Amino acid sequence: MSSQQKVAIITGASQGIGEGLVRAYRERAYRVVATARSIKQSSDEGVHTVAGDIVNPETAERVVREALERFGRVDTLVNNAGVFLAKPFVEFTQEDFDHNIGVNVAGFFHITQRAAREMLKQGSGHIVNITTSLVNQPIAGVPAALASITKGGLNAVTQGLAIEFAKTGVRVNAVSPGIIKTPMHAPEKHEFLSALNPVGRMGEIRDIVDAVLYLENANFITGEILHIDGGSNAGRW
Repeated sequence: MSSQQKVAIITGASQGIGEGLVRAYRERAYRVVATARSIKQSSDEGVHTVAGDIVNPETAERVVREALERFGRVDTLVNNAGVFLAKPFVEFTQEDFDHNIGVNVAGFFHITQRAAREMLKQGSGHIVNITTSLVNQPIAGVPAALASITKGGLNAVTQGLAIEFAKTGVRVNAVSPGIIKTPMHAPEKHEFLSALNPVGRMGEIRDIVDAVLYLENANFITGEILHIDGGSNAGRW
């Protein structure tokens, strides 16, 4: 295969938004390295899968190394892997804290550092972090302090790295979803969750995919946190 064809790494790629992103990047002729803890091998020769826990630096090392060995380059990294737990602040356990910090922060750090190193070498690249609008617009009745700590950190580092890399050809952006209809939300909760968005419905996976693709093609945008949340970030409702 030609090493000129662009390559995207997508974490949390086995279902939901991650699975949608894999399909979308393939439709745009990218080759894709898809990783998740239990991801299955793909029949598409343009998709290379790496099963592993993104918390571990060894997984991050494998993903980037195999991207280079298989496809020769890394152009885009979408940090989609993440966990969310709503619970009163005083009821969070040490296990809750460690798991959220592990997936949402360490899972970002290890693979982004390795992917960015390759992007900086080639003088181009794009990093997209999937965060949450709850960071900027908390919702009464949805206590989510660990999401604020971890995903809020991703918002901050998105802007910090955008400035650090600004003159290198590497862009860094974030997509900040509201409540999206994914497998993590049971169907019997959809009516309740729909009411938590100002527009009165849940977002679709395609809404997030479209936002990531918009940023992918917007070469003059870096450091942006793009809210895809049915108006939640606009204010109280």
